[in-house]
Amino acid sequence: MLQYGLQLKYAVSYFAVILLCLTFINVIPVIRYRDLLFESKCSTMQNRASLIASSLSSLYTLHSDEVQKVMELLDEAGAARVIVTDEEARIVYDSVDGPSSRGRYVLFSEVILALEGKNVFSARLRDGVLTGKACVPVVTRGSTIGAVYIYEYDAEQAALVTDLQRTLESISGAVIAAALLLAVILSLLMTGRIRTILGTMHSLGEGDYRTRAKVRGSDALEQLSQEINALANRLEQTEAMRQRFVSDASHELKTPLAAITLLADSIVQTDGMPMPTVREFVYDIGREAERLRRVTQRLLELTRLHNPEELRRERVDLRGLTEEALKMLRPLAQERNVRLESRLDRGCIVMADSDELHQVIFNLVENAIKYNVPDGQVLVLLFPAEGEACLLVDDTGIGIPEEKLPHIFDRFYRVDDSRTGGEEGSSGLGLSIVKETVEKHGGRVSAESRESGGMRFSVYLPLLK
Repeated sequence: MLQYGLQLKYAVSYFAVILLCLTFINVIPVIRYRDLLFESKCSTMQNRASLIASSLSSLYTLHSDEVQKVMELLDEAGAARVIVTDEEARIVYDSVDGPSSRGRYVLFSEVILALEGKNVFSARLRDGVLTGKACVPVVTRGSTIGAVYIYEYDAEQAALVTDLQRTLESISGAVIAAALLLAVILSLLMTGRIRTILGTMHSLGEGDYRTRAKVRGSDALEQLSQEINALANRLEQTEAMRQRFVSDASHELKTPLAAITLLADSIVQTDGMPMPTVREFVYDIGREAERLRRVTQRLLELTRLHNPEELRRERVDLRGLTEEALKMLRPLAQERNVRLESRLDRGCIVMADSDELHQVIFNLVENAIKYNVPDGQVLVLLFPAEGEACLLVDDTGIGIPEEKLPHIFDRFYRVDDSRTGGEEGSSGLGLSIVKETVEKHGGRVSAESRESGGMRFSVYLPLLK
């Protein structure tokens, strides 16, 4: 029903616009031609009336015989009717009724106005006949002694206007038929593209993220289809990530749960298990529970990062925050036989959530220590640069292959299980949390391999102005 409604609306819209244009085409030329015809008729009749009035102005008074002689000299046979009146609006000359009308009063409004000293003209097109009336005063020595009234009707000029109108109506009829057909075709083409877009959106709503809108052209609908296709790409990627997320999360949670279940069953089902073995199993259960807690905590952190309302911004000194994180990690560095050094400049003040930035620094430095080599080194640098606070974490560790660098900030991505060296609790979520936290604070993070071996992680955050 929607597509037919759209087709009808487009067809009616196109047809209405064309019909409106045709209405103007039919009305404006006819009106303009009629006005020009009236102007021409007015000019002609007023000139003729003025010529008669000028010829009669040599007379002191308008007598019938004298006016008759003047009119015979002028030969005004072209007019349908010419009437000359005296100053009291009585006829002294009538080209139609002749002498029989002399002395009668003419109460035409045009004559009354002319005797008041005004030039009058009126025209009307009706019933295929153009009629015109002109009346001018006859003035002698500054006094109005009479009026000249001319009446004409013109069927030929009226026929031209009528023919023009009929021709435009015939052309408009053909144009209307063509416009109606064109409106239907255009509405079908337009709604066909809209149907394609709606079909794509319906498929996306049903969960088919592989469908794409194929709309040709270079207009807004084609741009809309591109945006929908881009959205479909993102939805497809998001769905793939969601499935991977569910799979990886299930795997990450299943492994410690299975270990806890196995160890607990072993304790329960083994009679007379030596106490040292029981303690060892309980210790292992505790380690797996801690691993489960860490995975769950990181999943919650990822969820919390997408809620901007939970971001509590405050004035944070990155130097002090970094010193706190390094103080907590020095025992781990000593345990791994890794030298932990730092050079932290003052003046690195940002507006941020201190707890989240602490987690960023802690994760980067902890990774640099865990994935280092014996007698290795971790160097942490902090300094302001071009309106940003720059935090660099360099290590001399085992590094990451170049082809895997673009993926290290993806959720649950692990470069290689063997890279952990048997380290427990590696869920592939740490760097993802780092990236999303930094970007949430308006910053950016990058990773690169050092020429001398190891990795360098760089974090840039906008300084507080």
